[in-house]
Amino acid sequence: MHLNSTEVDSRLGRIRLLDRQRVNLDGFADVDAELGMISHLSPNDPEPSWVVADDGTVLEMDSKPAEDFDTIDEFIVKYAIDHEQAPRSMAMTDLDLARMIVDPGRPREEILRVCSGLTPAKMARVVASLQPVEIQMAMMKMRARRTPANQAHVTNRLDDPLLIAADAATAVVYGFRELEATVPVLDDAPAVAVGLLIGSQVPAPGALTQCSVEEARELELGVRGLVSYAETVSVYGTEQVFTDGDDTPWSKAFLTSCYASRGIKMRLSSGAGSEVLMGQAEGKSMNYLEARCVALARGIGAQGVQNGGVDGAAITASVPGGVKELHAENLMVMLRGLESCSGNDSLMSESTMRRTSRTLPTLLSGSDFIFSGFGSVVSYDNMFGPSNFNAADLDDYLVLQRDWGVDGGLRSVDPTTLESMRREAAEATRAVFEYLGLADFDDDHVEAVVGAEGSKDLPQDDGVKVLSAARMIDQSGLTVLDIVSALAETGFTHIADRVLGMARARVTGDYLQTAAIFDEEMNVLSALHDPNDYRGPGTGYRPTPERQAQIDAVRQARSVADLVKEQATSAQPDRLRVLGAATVGEDPREVVIGVSPAFGTKLFRTLSGMTIYDVLEQILAGLEEEHCVPRLVRITDSIDLGAIGKSAAQLSGSGIGVGLQAKGTTLIHRRDLPPLANLELLSVAPLITPEMYRLIGINAGRHAKGATPSPMRNAYTDEAITARYHTKVVSMVAIEREESERRETGNVELEITR
Repeated sequence: MHLNSTEVDSRLGRIRLLDRQRVNLDGFADVDAELGMISHLSPNDPEPSWVVADDGTVLEMDSKPAEDFDTIDEFIVKYAIDHEQAPRSMAMTDLDLARMIVDPGRPREEILRVCSGLTPAKMARVVASLQPVEIQMAMMKMRARRTPANQAHVTNRLDDPLLIAADAATAVVYGFRELEATVPVLDDAPAVAVGLLIGSQVPAPGALTQCSVEEARELELGVRGLVSYAETVSVYGTEQVFTDGDDTPWSKAFLTSCYASRGIKMRLSSGAGSEVLMGQAEGKSMNYLEARCVALARGIGAQGVQNGGVDGAAITASVPGGVKELHAENLMVMLRGLESCSGNDSLMSESTMRRTSRTLPTLLSGSDFIFSGFGSVVSYDNMFGPSNFNAADLDDYLVLQRDWGVDGGLRSVDPTTLESMRREAAEATRAVFEYLGLADFDDDHVEAVVGAEGSKDLPQDDGVKVLSAARMIDQSGLTVLDIVSALAETGFTHIADRVLGMARARVTGDYLQTAAIFDEEMNVLSALHDPNDYRGPGTGYRPTPERQAQIDAVRQARSVADLVKEQATSAQPDRLRVLGAATVGEDPREVVIGVSPAFGTKLFRTLSGMTIYDVLEQILAGLEEEHCVPRLVRITDSIDLGAIGKSAAQLSGSGIGVGLQAKGTTLIHRRDLPPLANLELLSVAPLITPEMYRLIGINAGRHAKGATPSPMRNAYTDEAITARYHTKVVSMVAIEREESERRETGNVELEITR
């Protein structure tokens, strides 16, 4: 019988298994150059070129004559390319340029000079020739700032300013140095900006904040000192999208100047896939169109670029080589000498594995900002849409840092500190809102905010309170100095000093340098103050010992001492009593249960969660069911389960023994078998149930009587048993060995009270 492919798929269990995996919820597309669904090297991409007349007039760029230039071409030619360097750079082969970029022996300054003369088409061709690991090597050298950092999204669906403040404090205490908010209700923006500003300064000074809204309103918030940076000023790679979306390159340049003139840090936002989504890709590759955006950013004079797909990341990742393209576009920003805020801020996949694969290269190579928006809040509260990593992923990210020993900008936080920071942020924000007559929040609201996972845990209201407060802020012309005064008058003087320090920094302007952030001592780290000096192994950024200790520390780590303390809580001192030295038994119905050295002395709970007493009760009950005589002996000269079981069998009148380690692993042994042979073994301690221990007792009894035992099977599992339990096993083995070496007496007989 002939079956079609769908019918075959439905009959194959392996295909049904695959169909259930979350990666199959993602959209994937074939290459279609005419739609722009191609990551690199579209057949419609222009050939790189740079033709100049004797008088210096540019006659052609990227195979397009000057008379056909659109506004993007004109702007790039006029402002983005070094005309003196261009003839030399454009004469180099793609391969020579690629090798220079990757070569750690060629200094960053040289690469920047050479790349200043590359056209967008040439830049796109060069980065397309790099392998993924080569992109990472280039990023190690080419990022602007030596010290990596990270940016967080801090939003909530209620625009609750107290929750914004508490979540901002949470982000900063975890180590984020930029916080980006947005709002579901546009008019709520001033209230959210105030909450974000206050909360961001509670754990430490210097975190930069922005409230991403319509550009004119965002600029107004900046002028009033309520935010300190901006990045959602978008540029595009085709003229039609630019015109339909956000004016022209000249209007963006004007807006950039407005921010800079008021001491506000500013980067542009682009990212492959946006032109495809807007139906104006012109058949060009995503990488080429993004190369135009990056060149525009250089010409406009922004400090940097937020790219790496951003909202179009899923589109880019849907085509072959798409994830590589996301990293290549970050590299193009670095090659232009700009700050790279490296995307990772849009959930590009339903697959945890794909999300991680998208992020890991940037984490390992380092970037000015590894995320341009790690969702530090729960995903349902992220009003930008869920990020590639969200609050639920914080522990995973911290462990990734630790696994690789790299600085991803974050650190672990103990719960006591976290609660304290959230409470102070919420109370300070409440005090400011009340002092300024904006809104009143009661104690119950503060308590809800402090303990909240997200906005679903807050009292639900109609939102009028926040909207009213925001409009009062807007209409009153309230500025950062009013916030400082309110904080000081309500007793939060140290936060007032920090907020004032952020305003003072606007006047000095040091953080308007490329890739600038403040550390927690208010020192500026930038391409000027903290330049990337990577030149190969042994050079470049290395965490200080103090910072490495932060990276290495995760809240889940446990020492041997921690395990001993934890185990002691399950001790029942009167349950096990030493009777004396163990002797060889003579009763043919006797089965000896041999236990490990620390069983009942330092270790009292097995890996399955059962106490050692409950385990013994089950084995004893099984032996009694078979009318056998149990005897309990602590084997002190070995911690090996095979040796323990063999010793028990040699002491047993029947020649049958049960070996039992304190972690719960158990076996049945016979006196004439080699130590590593056994009759039955339950080796996966975390999965052993009471019923299985009872069956061990039953089967040991049947072996002693010469009867046929019931076959024993280990439990099914798809858990990462070794990852879950092996670190604890190492500590338990260390404790067992210490107990074995400490004991000078031989094996001892025990009695359990029941």
